[in-house]
Amino acid sequence: MILVHSNDLRGTLMRVLPISVTAVAAALLLTACGSGDDGPSGTGGSGADGGAKSGDVVACRIGDIGAEVGPVSEAPAAGDTGTVTVTLTGRGDECTLDGFPQVKLNAGGTDTEVPADEAAQSQKLTLAEGTEASFTVTYVRGGTGAGLPVDKLTVGLPGSDAASSFPWAYGPVAADAKGAPEATVSAFQQGGD
Repeated sequence: MILVHSNDLRGTLMRVLPISVTAVAAALLLTACGSGDDGPSGTGGSGADGGAKSGDVVACRIGDIGAEVGPVSEAPAAGDTGTVTVTLTGRGDECTLDGFPQVKLNAGGTDTEVPADEAAQSQKLTLAEGTEASFTVTYVRGGTGAGLPVDKLTVGLPGSDAASSFPWAYGPVAADAKGAPEATVSAFQQGGD
């Protein structure tokens, strides 16, 4: 039988206890840490490039893909409807388009947001290198001096704050009583649809 003096036992416990508490605290901290890729719900956080992540595929950023305006079916006269198609082309790593395009019309230095078409339903699309997606801005042409003298179309994508601007040369856009443009934007469509 080994007899341990109470002072020896207390000294041993005082040396072992802080080490044990430190080890338990470190283990708890490690289990609380993630890889940094997941948001609070585990469905994605913010990518290093400023785009949101959706699983392993980052939200498309307008500056990282090709974007061009056309074809255009210009409204010929006041009250007529015209369409402006914007085509997006993948240039590298896959990215997603999830939601609606963020479109603004600029008239006289003031941006006015174009709402999504109420009948449109968004679909999540993946844009890979060389693949295309598009959306359409439908507008009503305003009368000379009566509509919004739009000179610029600004396009952004869901999940990213970046935007690109394109010249607008399709006539003034009619406005409602509140000054909002009589225009809507469609959902994204996969190229070939």
